[in-house]
Amino acid sequence: MHKLFARQLAKVKAATGEVDLNALGELVTAAYEANDRDRRRTDRSIARMIEELDELNRGLERLVEERTAALREREEQLHAQNTRFDTALNNMSQALMMFDASGRVVICNPRYHEMYGLPRDFVQPGRTVNELLEYRQRNGTFLEDPKAHLAKMMEAMGEGKSVKRLLELSDGRAISVVMRPMTGGGWVMTHEDITEHRRAEKQIAHMARHDALTDLPNRVLLRDHLAQALAGVPRGEKVAVLYLDLDNFKSVNDTLGHHIGDELLKAVAVRLRNCIREIDTVARVGGDEFAIIQVGGDQPTDGATLARRICDAIKAPYDLHGHSVMVDTSIGIAISPSDGTEPNELLKNADMALYGAKADGRGTYCFFEPAMDARMKARRSLELALRHAVVNGEFEVYYQPLVGLSDRRVTCCEALLRWNHPERGLVSPAEFIPVAEDIGLIVPLGEWVLRKACADAAAWRPEIKVAVNLSPIQVMSQNLAPVVISALAASGLPANRLEIEITESVLMQNTETTLAALHRLRELGVRISMDDFGTGYSSLSYLRSFPFDKIKIDRCFISGLGDGDDSVAIVHAIAGLAKNLGITTTAEGVETQAQLNHVRALGCTEMQGFLFSPPRRLDEIAEFLRPDAKRDARTEAARRSA
Repeated sequence: MHKLFARQLAKVKAATGEVDLNALGELVTAAYEANDRDRRRTDRSIARMIEELDELNRGLERLVEERTAALREREEQLHAQNTRFDTALNNMSQALMMFDASGRVVICNPRYHEMYGLPRDFVQPGRTVNELLEYRQRNGTFLEDPKAHLAKMMEAMGEGKSVKRLLELSDGRAISVVMRPMTGGGWVMTHEDITEHRRAEKQIAHMARHDALTDLPNRVLLRDHLAQALAGVPRGEKVAVLYLDLDNFKSVNDTLGHHIGDELLKAVAVRLRNCIREIDTVARVGGDEFAIIQVGGDQPTDGATLARRICDAIKAPYDLHGHSVMVDTSIGIAISPSDGTEPNELLKNADMALYGAKADGRGTYCFFEPAMDARMKARRSLELALRHAVVNGEFEVYYQPLVGLSDRRVTCCEALLRWNHPERGLVSPAEFIPVAEDIGLIVPLGEWVLRKACADAAAWRPEIKVAVNLSPIQVMSQNLAPVVISALAASGLPANRLEIEITESVLMQNTETTLAALHRLRELGVRISMDDFGTGYSSLSYLRSFPFDKIKIDRCFISGLGDGDDSVAIVHAIAGLAKNLGITTTAEGVETQAQLNHVRALGCTEMQGFLFSPPRRLDEIAEFLRPDAKRDARTEAARRSA
């Protein structure tokens, strides 16, 4: 500072040595101003440095905050990921374990403890795989030698391969174990309990070869068993195939419902199982059809014996949810090698024999015969023709009069279905009615006959009734009453001019629905008759279960009158019983004057038969029933009796 001042003084001294104070002041002022400028510049520089440092600090703070937020977010993500991983690990259906290269536990989820009943504190990180297997061997969840098992696994994984094994536990469980090697050593192991899966697979496999309703073998398994039986029997021995179905099963389904039909099929399956030996096979091949393979034995004797045993077993009554149900069975029998050496051939021939049994009257059995093939083709041709007949209107209703024995006046005409085949002419009802029942046409045919008969009878004299036979399937249908009421309403025929004829087989089912429908019709005025009386199991008992208006004595008793058999006593007893109960008795099949004299003497009130009139077409019966034609009727009766 002194040197600076000295230099300033030197600048303002004059030559005389005097100091120019003004100049000195100016210099000092200039120096102060320069110093002030320098200070301000320094202050500005410092301020800028401070601002820059502040901005830098703020930038660092923002960076720290961003990095801190990112780290916090990453930590949260890792925590969420770890939480999800732990949740997944702890809730896996599989047991999962991870081992390091030295065979020590790294990770183990709770499912492993649960699967093998291990204490949680036992399976901890650091525990060796050998210790785990030895422990499991002691508690019975590992049945092999631990060291040998582990050596085998290590050898496979040493080649970089995954190892999969199925372990069967002593408690019946099946465990699928998969070991996968990890990069750098160690491995991951999963344990999955596949017991239910295997059970489901077995169930599916069982269902594919067994009937779901009865649990009997189905058609697929039947063929396999039959092929094995044919291939395995010693030379000289035989294999019998019995093919059967239930008679009138459709009526059970239609009248009582499919749930009762299903219960019936299950009950039949049980009875069939009880009829055969362990080495035999019974299968359900569809609907109400069953088949039995009988291996070895003395054929055809043993086949016939089994068939009779089955028939007896099946026809015993069934109590199904309060419904008393009775069915018969028809059985066809084919025997290898005479009737075929291949499964399909034997089954086909047994099926044809079944139709032969049905043709013989049902409820029986029949052996296959080569001629049955032709009959089967004829049967199928008849079925097809029947279906065409319904569409083409080839059916016609004939009427046969019923005559009062006291005054020989026509009281009623029975409606009888006839089929006018375009090539064969009139086909016997005995031939086509059973086929119509089998293929399900009897209901629409029966309803058509009912409507037609009511409409035709409406044009007759008011004192003449019309009688219509109803099939058991129709009677047991829930639509019986509505169908009858509809036919009466459409025709205008009074209810008291309609007679419904039913057979004993209807009442053998004795369902509440059937009886209720019959009672309802009777309350409306419709008369109810029992047809073919005396030919069933217990006809008399049914007179107590329902108040019949009429009983028709079967023609087999009428034809026996005068031959010295028991027919006279039977007809006399029936007529006397009916008189006491106030029931009309009609003698069917009266063909001679002697028979007429007998039935009149024995107390019958009506007769029906060719002696008086055969069944007639509608135009013929209309002419026959004219009031002025009564003499013709009596003349014809006299002519026939001559």
